[in-house]
Amino acid sequence: MARLLVLLLSLALWLSQADVARCAGSVRLAGGLTLGGLFPVHARGAAGRACGALKKEQGVHRLEAMLYALDRVNADPELLPGVRLGARLLDTCSRDTYALEQALSFVQALIRGRGDGDEASVLCPGGVPPLRAAPPERVVAVVGASASSVSIMVANVLRLFAIPQISYASTAPELSDSTRYDFFSRVVPPDSYQAQAMVDIVRALGWNYVSTLASEGNYGESGVEAFVQISREAGGVCIAQSIKIPREPKPGEFHKVIRRLMETPNARGIIIFANEDDIRRVLEATRQANLTGHFLWVGSDSWGSKISPILNLEEVAVGAITILPKRASIDGFDQYFMTRSLENNRRNIWFAEFWEENFNCKLTSSGGQSDDSTRKCTGEERIGQDSTYEQEGKVQFVIDAVYAIAHALHSMHQALCPGHTGLCPAMEPTDGRTLLNYIRAVRFNGSAGTPVMFNENGDAPGRYDIFQYQATNGSASSGGYQAVGQWAEALRLDMEALQWSGDPHEMPPSQCSLPCGPGERKKMVKGVPCCWHCEACDGYRFQVDEFTCEACPGDMRPTPNHTGCRPTPVVRLTWSSPWAALPLLLAVLGIMATTTIIATFIRHNDTPIVRASGRELSYVLLTGIFLIYAITFLMVAEPCAAICAARRLLLGLGTTLSYSALLTKTNRIYRIFEQGKRSVTPPPFISPTSQLVITFCLTSLQVVGVIAWLGAQPPHSVIDYEEQRTVDPEQARGVLKCDMSDLSLIGCLGYSLLLMVTCTVYAIKARGVPETFNEAKPIGFTMYTTCIIWLAFVPIFFGTAQSAEKIYIQTTTLTVSLSLSASVSLGMLYVPKTYVILFHPEQNVQKRKRSLKTTSTVAAPPKSENTEDAK
Repeated sequence: MARLLVLLLSLALWLSQADVARCAGSVRLAGGLTLGGLFPVHARGAAGRACGALKKEQGVHRLEAMLYALDRVNADPELLPGVRLGARLLDTCSRDTYALEQALSFVQALIRGRGDGDEASVLCPGGVPPLRAAPPERVVAVVGASASSVSIMVANVLRLFAIPQISYASTAPELSDSTRYDFFSRVVPPDSYQAQAMVDIVRALGWNYVSTLASEGNYGESGVEAFVQISREAGGVCIAQSIKIPREPKPGEFHKVIRRLMETPNARGIIIFANEDDIRRVLEATRQANLTGHFLWVGSDSWGSKISPILNLEEVAVGAITILPKRASIDGFDQYFMTRSLENNRRNIWFAEFWEENFNCKLTSSGGQSDDSTRKCTGEERIGQDSTYEQEGKVQFVIDAVYAIAHALHSMHQALCPGHTGLCPAMEPTDGRTLLNYIRAVRFNGSAGTPVMFNENGDAPGRYDIFQYQATNGSASSGGYQAVGQWAEALRLDMEALQWSGDPHEMPPSQCSLPCGPGERKKMVKGVPCCWHCEACDGYRFQVDEFTCEACPGDMRPTPNHTGCRPTPVVRLTWSSPWAALPLLLAVLGIMATTTIIATFIRHNDTPIVRASGRELSYVLLTGIFLIYAITFLMVAEPCAAICAARRLLLGLGTTLSYSALLTKTNRIYRIFEQGKRSVTPPPFISPTSQLVITFCLTSLQVVGVIAWLGAQPPHSVIDYEEQRTVDPEQARGVLKCDMSDLSLIGCLGYSLLLMVTCTVYAIKARGVPETFNEAKPIGFTMYTTCIIWLAFVPIFFGTAQSAEKIYIQTTTLTVSLSLSASVSLGMLYVPKTYVILFHPEQNVQKRKRSLKTTSTVAAPPKSENTEDAK
C-alpha cells in the first residue's frame, strides 16, 4: 500500500510538474545506459525563489568530475566494451523538495511504462500542447546527491523503482539503515565513523567537556546525535550544550548562539556539524563578540580544509581541527578542468554562468543595458591563469562513484552477456536489484589509489585526514591547513604538530572542572559526570581513588599529602623526658630520706623516741612511704606485663599501708582519750600486736581486691591511639601504656583515699587530746595537708583528659601527688624525731612522769605501753 501511495504521489507530481521537469536545465549525454546525477549547482534560493547563487566548487566542479569520469570510462576499451554510458545531470539547488521534483525525471520512463504512456492529456498553460520531446531515458543508477537531506528525499523515491543510488558526499548515519534505504550506497564514510573519529580526537586532546553545534537537517542533527551517542558509550566526554542552528536563521540568531555557548565557558571545545554558510556566520559572531581565541573548534567534513568558510576570519579559526574523508587531488581532473572553455564545454549548460562568476565578467548585457562596473567576457580567459583554482574536495568521490557503477555494470555484463559486445537482451532493461548486488560486490582501487568497497549497508570504510588551521609566522591570514593526523578505525594524531593561539605548544583545556590535587576527591555534580568539586580528604582520611576518601586504620595516620597512610609514632614517658625529671627527683630524694629514717630508727630502736613513736606501726608506715616513692619508677618504666602487674599491686599498696597505719594509730589515740573520760580501764586492742593485726587486716582488703583484678583481667601493655589523636594528624601519637583506664586507676587508689578521709575524721576528733599524746596533732596536720594535695590532684588529673599531653601530665601529676603526700607524712611525723635522735641525743631520754592526777588517770595503760605514748 505504501509503495502504491508513493507511486501515485510521484505520478501526480510528475504530471503537475511536467512543464517544470522539461523546462528545468539539465546536462544530457547520450548512451546505451544512462546514469543520473544530482549536484548542488546553485545554492538555496531566498524569498520564494527555488535557486540562488551559483556554487562554483561544490556544484560545477563536482558535475564536471562526473563528466570527466564518464569520458574516461567510455574511452576505456577494457571497461564495458561496446557499451557507452550516457547521463542526465540535474541541479538540486541545495533544497530537498526541489531535488525531489527534479529527480522525478529519472523515473519518467518507468512511470510511462506502467501508466498510459500518453502525453496527449498534458497541456501547458493556456491549453497549448507541449513540444514533442524525445522519450525519457531509462536511468539505471544515480550518482548523488550531495546533502544528506536531499539524498534521503531522493532515496525514498528511487527505492520504489529499484534504482541504485551512490552518493559522493552524503554522510548522515540515518542512511546506513538498509531496511529503509536499501538501494542507497556511498563512497564516503558515514558520520558515525566521523563522529567516532571526532570523539577520539577530543579524548586525545584531554578534553572532557564540550558543546555541539549543528545545522538543522539530517546532516547536522544526525552527526551530532552520533557524536553524543558514541561519547556517552565511550565515557569520559560530557556534552555541555547541544545547539541547533535553524534552517532559516533570524537576524541575531548567531549572536544568540554565541551567548548560549558562553553560558558554559569552561566548555571551550565546540563540535560543529554545520554547512559552510552557518560555519562562517558562527565565526563572524564570535569575532563580533570579542571572543577570538576562546573557542576551540572541531569541524566535520563540511568544514574540512575549505577556505571559503574562514575567508577573512582566519584569526578566529586558528587552532581549529577539522576532519575530511581521506582524499587526494586528481591530477587528470585538474588538466581536464583547466582546459575547459566556452567552446569545448557546451554540454554543460551552467558552464557559461560559471564562466561569468569565475572571471567576474558578463557574456551579454542584461536587458540590453551596459554595465560599466562589470567587464565583458572575451572567451579567451583561462581557468587557473586568469582566476584562482583549487580542486574541490569531493571530486575524487564523484569519480569513484561513477567508476563503482561502471565496474558493477561491467561485472553484470560479463555475467549476463558473456561473449557479447554491447548490450544483450538480458540487460535490456537493466534490473536494478541485480545491479545493486553487483555494486555491493565491487572492489577496485579508486582514482586516488585507495580501495573502493561497500559493506552490507552500502557504506564505504572510514578513512579520514585530520587538519588544523595554523598561523604562519604569527599571521593568521597567511596561515593554512596543516595535516596533523589521520583516522582509519583508530586515531593517529601528531600532538607535536598541533599549534594553538596564545602559547602555540600549550594544550588549551576544555574541562568542566580542573583535575583534583593529591589528597582530594571528586565530588560529582549530579547529572553531569564530567563536572565535580574537589573535596579535601581532611583529618585522618586519605584518598583511596579519585572519588573516595576513607579514614586511616586506628593505628595509622595519613601521609602529609593524604594519598596514603603511614604508621602512627608510638610514645611513652621515658626516663629522659622533662616530664619525668621532677617525679624522679622527688622519688629519689624521698627514698633516700625514708631509707635514712628507717636506718636511724633501726639503729636507735630501743631509745625513748623510737619506742614512743610506736615502733611496729612506724616501720609499717615507713614501708608504705617507701613503696609510694618507689611507684614513681614503675610509672616511668616501659610498660610490659610485669610492670603493669606491679603498677596495679603497688600503686594502692603503699598508700594503703601508710593510711592504714595512720588510721590505726589515730584511732588508738582517740579511743584511749575517750575511754579515759569515762573509766580508768584501758580500751581493747591497743597493744602493738593488735595494732599490727588491724593494720594488716585493713591492707589485706586492698591486696585481695588487686589479686582478684589480676586474675579476672590479666595485665598487659597496650598502645592507645585515641589518647593523642589530635585534630592535626601530624601531631598524632600512639601511647604505649598499661591497660588501666583513668577510672580503674582512681579505683585502685579509691580504698586508700577512703582510709585517708577516715583518718582525717579521727584526726579532727582527736585534736583536743592533751599534749602528752603529742603525735595527734602532727597526724592531724599530715592528714589536712594530704587532703589538700589530693583535692588539687583530682581536677588536674581529670581536667587534662582531653589534652594531647595527657600521658605526661597525668603521670607527672599522679607521681608528684603521691610523692608529696608521702613527703608530708615523712616530714610531719618522722623528720623531727630523726633530727632529735641524730642531732640532740640528750633529748632522747625518758621524762619523769607527770604528777598531774588527770594525766595519770587517763594514762593508765601498762608500763610497756605507757612508754609508747610518752614523748
